[in-house]
Amino acid sequence: MTTVDDVSRPSRVAGPDEAISAEELQLAARNHGIPLEALRYDVTPAGLHYLLIHYDIPDVDSAAHALTVGGAVDRPLRLDLAALRERPRVTHRVTLECSGNGRALLHPRPVSQPWLVEAVGNAEWTGTPLAPLLREAGLAAAAVDVVFTGADHGVERGVEQDYQRALPVADALREEVLLAYEMNGAPLLPQHGAPLRLIVPGWYGMAHVKWLRDIRVLTEPFDGYQNAVAYRLRQDADDPGVPVTRIEPRALVRPPGFPDFMSRTRVLRPGPCTVDGRAWSGHAPVTAVEVTFDGGTTWVPATLDEPTGGAWAWRRWQVSWRATPGRHVLGARAVDASGRTQPVEQPWNRGGFANNLVQRVEVVVLAE
Repeated sequence: MTTVDDVSRPSRVAGPDEAISAEELQLAARNHGIPLEALRYDVTPAGLHYLLIHYDIPDVDSAAHALTVGGAVDRPLRLDLAALRERPRVTHRVTLECSGNGRALLHPRPVSQPWLVEAVGNAEWTGTPLAPLLREAGLAAAAVDVVFTGADHGVERGVEQDYQRALPVADALREEVLLAYEMNGAPLLPQHGAPLRLIVPGWYGMAHVKWLRDIRVLTEPFDGYQNAVAYRLRQDADDPGVPVTRIEPRALVRPPGFPDFMSRTRVLRPGPCTVDGRAWSGHAPVTAVEVTFDGGTTWVPATLDEPTGGAWAWRRWQVSWRATPGRHVLGARAVDASGRTQPVEQPWNRGGFANNLVQRVEVVVLAE
């Protein structure tokens, strides 16, 4: 008898000299990162925003789509998109980052979507707050978790499933959590979760369930695959690990100059220039950014621009640099108000999650 185990293999870590596989390249072709030159935009255009699709983009009829709210509630609800649009409307500018961002730079490399550092974007999400809807449904006093189910269906590591993630009740009731139906002032695109998705500011992308169709309140912790198995920080296969939740601080450099086509090494002419980028954290506001031009031997402070877009959006930083002929390695590291900062050595885990190791940008400054 053929089973899903015949097509879905266990997770693994690549061998010491193992190249990225055709399967990983297939994932990379489906799931694109932001072009780093697009860090120039305060708001990332929808087509440049990073994208991760676990299974297929489902075929959802917006006209017939409805969201159900049930489980441990006093008054189960069913709302179509028109009813959701009649509710209070808010817009939040939110930086989303994939929890696997940086995975392909780890040694040894966890085998999965091979992200470098580009799995991020900063968009304006419009919808209605989740918390009033949950209060209207009437959460049971014993409620523990709120489970969000998308319309996307597939098999992962031998488990056939709809994509489901849960939030603790306290997090689901945060006023900034949204049921979003617009991105950057336009209806959601199919790849970004049309017609409805969850937005959980400050959390990695796996929590922002797309193609949202059902919300269920539980009186015990959710033990579904995406919570209990997939998104956990563990050192080996037997380690139960801890859950991946909020975004670790990160700064990215917008690469200066112009690129070599294949290597993406940057080419720059000598002289004064401004180096800039973006910084963000899901724990607390970014308070400082330091920049290196010599691969981390020395660091200089950058100037932070005034925040734009609220507490959950990235922040621009900039620093002046006199580029001298030769090879240089640029990087930046962010510090947030909680005291967290980026490491200069890799924070390895088996899934390749939350790797906020300082970026390296190779720059060649031409001779005068």
